[in-house]
Amino acid sequence: MLVYLIRRLFNVVATLLVVSVVTFGIFFAVPKITGADPALMYAGRETNETALAGIRVKMGFDKPISEQYLIFVKGIVAGRDYETGVDKTHCPAPCFGYSFKSEKPVWELMTERLPVTLSLALGAAVIWVIAGVATGVVSALKRRTAIDRTVMIGALAGVSLPIFFTGMVAPAVFVYGLGWLDVSNYKPLTEDPGAWFNAMLLPWITLAFLFAATYARITRATMLEVMGEDYIRTARAKGLTERVVIRKHALRSTLTPLVTMLGLDFGGLLGGAVLTETTFSFQGLGSAAVAAISAGDLPVIMGITLLAALFVVMANLIVDMLYAVIDPRVRLT
Repeated sequence: MLVYLIRRLFNVVATLLVVSVVTFGIFFAVPKITGADPALMYAGRETNETALAGIRVKMGFDKPISEQYLIFVKGIVAGRDYETGVDKTHCPAPCFGYSFKSEKPVWELMTERLPVTLSLALGAAVIWVIAGVATGVVSALKRRTAIDRTVMIGALAGVSLPIFFTGMVAPAVFVYGLGWLDVSNYKPLTEDPGAWFNAMLLPWITLAFLFAATYARITRATMLEVMGEDYIRTARAKGLTERVVIRKHALRSTLTPLVTMLGLDFGGLLGGAVLTETTFSFQGLGSAAVAAISAGDLPVIMGITLLAALFVVMANLIVDMLYAVIDPRVRLT
């Protein structure tokens, strides 16, 4: 198990290194090769060559790309100073860049927005995993019945409907129509747990509906395949009850593809649930990315991109660890 863990950690470090090189190259090396000037992204609408020259010195654009990348990596570990000799701006570690448009370090901006995205992703993940797996199992066990057809029709609707559509329909039905839920502004969990839960409930349900539908379909298909395996018939022949056969044998084998999906989906959501946050006017990483793209705030865009990659890689590391628990044979691979 220790060798398996060390090997996976090495893969994580290598992947993050490759992602950082590729991302940095896209944002800085490619513009330089194509003749574009990154300094223009930091300048206002009205600028001159003297101002651009100062920006190049301050941001290090006058240095070779390899040296710029090393300075960037060093900034993440030890912090960084942006200076021209006249003025100096300090970006404390971990420095993923400095937004001169908002006058904030990118890391500070991301940590301010992260709790919103984390709250949205965690709550929705719990709902869609429980609802998706439960309905998928029931649908598989009640194959070709009215329950099965009803669940699959609902799953098909959930997969087909985009989040911005369900995000508009859900408040119209559950808030203004039935009056079951309330719409309120987001408040941090530490300040007011009740207001936090009230503000997050409808976005959780809306986002979970999309993912739960996919998980229900995958669970049903995998469950039907597993139930026809020889070891399931052997377990029944030994006299085990149907509940034990399903819970200890069939369901455990069904979890493997679902764990893979959960790692990818959850990691991607932590990078920014753009449509959901925009629909419900939440100030999370997704809305910060949209605002940064609109404003041309290059450091924020790159910082969120790297943070999203980090979340995806770490989510997949957790998935690998869960694989080893669910199926010990994975440790040998």
